[in-house]
Amino acid sequence: MCRFAAVIFAVLAPLAAMAQQISGAGATFPAPLYEKWAEAAAPATGVTLDYQAIGSGGGQEQILNRTVDFGASDAPMDPATLAAADLLQVPTVMGAVVVIVNIPGIGMNQLKLPDTILAGIYSGTVTWWDDPGIAAANPDLTLPHLAITPVHRADGSGTTYVWTSYLCDINPAWKRTVGAATEVSWPAGLGARGNAGVAASIREIAGAVGYVESTYALQNNLITVQLRNQAGYYVSPSLAAFQAAAAQADWLTAKDFAVSIINMPGAESWPIVSATFVLIPRHPDDPAQSANVVRFFTWAYKNGADIAASLHYIPLPRAVQDAAMATMKKQIQD
Repeated sequence: MCRFAAVIFAVLAPLAAMAQQISGAGATFPAPLYEKWAEAAAPATGVTLDYQAIGSGGGQEQILNRTVDFGASDAPMDPATLAAADLLQVPTVMGAVVVIVNIPGIGMNQLKLPDTILAGIYSGTVTWWDDPGIAAANPDLTLPHLAITPVHRADGSGTTYVWTSYLCDINPAWKRTVGAATEVSWPAGLGARGNAGVAASIREIAGAVGYVESTYALQNNLITVQLRNQAGYYVSPSLAAFQAAAAQADWLTAKDFAVSIINMPGAESWPIVSATFVLIPRHPDDPAQSANVVRFFTWAYKNGADIAASLHYIPLPRAVQDAAMATMKKQIQD
């Protein structure tokens, strides 16, 4: 028995020694997917993952400070910051932002919200659920005379960047006065931390409305609404609608892969779709550790699409995956 145990130890010890842990931090949106990818990839790659879902702002800060092996952000970094920080940026997967509500008597995807109304709600100029603009879009619904409470993220959030980018696209006044960022000065509403905080506030407040990632809304059975897209059609949030928007994006000409998938054309397109990104040092202090990061994400690009789809994420087009892998590998070789 002792000899058998010694043989087993001799076989397993090198395998254990080969296992390498990488660290990442940032966006909450891809965290469930990165966790599943890590479980599936470890046997094949020998790489394990310690990922902290602290928000996109935190992920950018940690990789700028080089306290993690990679940062993760739903908001792309601007080219100047990437260059100054000597960082590489590649997308990993796509997702969507959806609107959730708590209106007595209103069920899943029953309410239709025009884009102009959404901008008005978050600007503080549309304040009641029986507002004439909302009523006109919903002639078959009985809307209560109930105050609207817009809820927004209080932390630095890539979801907020995507949401405010959408508001900039549909409303010139918002673009001029508030803008798009992971954190903005909100004209109206209440702040809450993370998807969980936004969802909790909306559950507690009758008349509340907010924005969360689509995967979070689906997993938690939150009441979503239909939105009017660029083509003028009302669409419900669905994988097909997200994919319809993603198919319109011009990925390969965008600098640092920072393509916009906001308000894409097409009758079936969901208007708020975005990629999430990882940030990797171009000239890392520990090249072997950076190579482990590339090994992990290369496995994910090649083998992780089904896992992503099962969790209601949108896999990247194959050409984009190939370009991302080539960019990462070149960085390691250089």
